Amino acid sequence: MYAFSYHAAHSLDDAVQRLREDSEARPLAGGMTLIPSLKHRLARVSQVVDLAPLSPLSPLRALEVGENHVQIGALVRHQDVADARELAQCLPGLAHLAGLIGDPQVRARGTLGGSVANNDPAADYPAAVLALDATLITDRREIAAADFFMGMFSTALAPDELLVAVRFCRARRSAYAKFRQSASGYAMAGVFLADLGPAGLRVAVTGACDGVLRWHAAEQAWAEGRLPGALHHPGLQADLHASARYRGHLAGVLFEQALTQLAP
Repeated sequence: MYAFSYHAAHSLDDAVQRLREDSEARPLAGGMTLIPSLKHRLARVSQVVDLAPLSPLSPLRALEVGENHVQIGALVRHQDVADARELAQCLPGLAHLAGLIGDPQVRARGTLGGSVANNDPAADYPAAVLALDATLITDRREIAAADFFMGMFSTALAPDELLVAVRFCRARRSAYAKFRQSASGYAMAGVFLADLGPAGLRVAVTGACDGVLRWHAAEQAWAEGRLPGALHHPGLQADLHASARYRGHLAGVLFEQALTQLAP
């Protein structure tokens, strides 16, 4: 680990100001990615701006269920998303997804905002963000899900911009199926299905490619009452855990599994 300074933010404005003044500073939410990266010298920062001290009344910690949307603060932890009864009733796919992240220790510390802002290509939340046509709310603007994810570990966030909350559209039905990599708990593939009513059927895939994506062929197949088969995409990933062809096939299997979870 390289040397760095530590600052406990006392407000959102304070955190943003620190990041604005120092281009090499990084915000700390749950720390599930940043801390291991620092310990293994995979990242080097001048200072860590800790968001944990922010007030419990901060919008970053709120979970609000509205008539058409569900808004979740960026500092809400995975386990809190998984345990929220009102969320399990209106967006069961999202609550189920949160309960599948990592292990109990990761779910107790990791945050929604940290995962989304990190945009790991095998993370779970990006699939829900894209399928549920979410809006990403920062300290200065709102960004549509389709414009937020820019590629592997890359988002539309500016270096000094903080994600405050994610506003998900409420779906008539939603479900998520995942095949875990046994050591890390990340998705070798994950498929999120969302029936948004008049806005249509949406399917998003994570883990299989070099970033989260809409699976339009699966959306068309679902609308026609058939199964899509394997995912075919030039970004399908191959590594020591699985070939690209295997991941494409796995996406089709997970689509079918998620479909069986949906209420009629």
